[in-house]
Amino acid sequence: MSRGEELKELVSELSRAAERARRIGLPTTVYLLSMALVEVKEAAAAADDGDDDSAA
Repeated sequence: MSRGEELKELVSELSRAAERARRIGLPTTVYLLSMALVEVKEAAAAADDGDDDSAA
């Protein structure tokens, strides 16, 4: 599994965890997971952009 694929999987897991935390009323946890989600999404996008360059 490539780094980009692993990051996309992590995005999915973080999203599910944030939604679960929201449902059970853990606002600080939702905030922290949301910040992590933003960071991982950016890393996933960068990994996708970098895949073209690393193929050479």
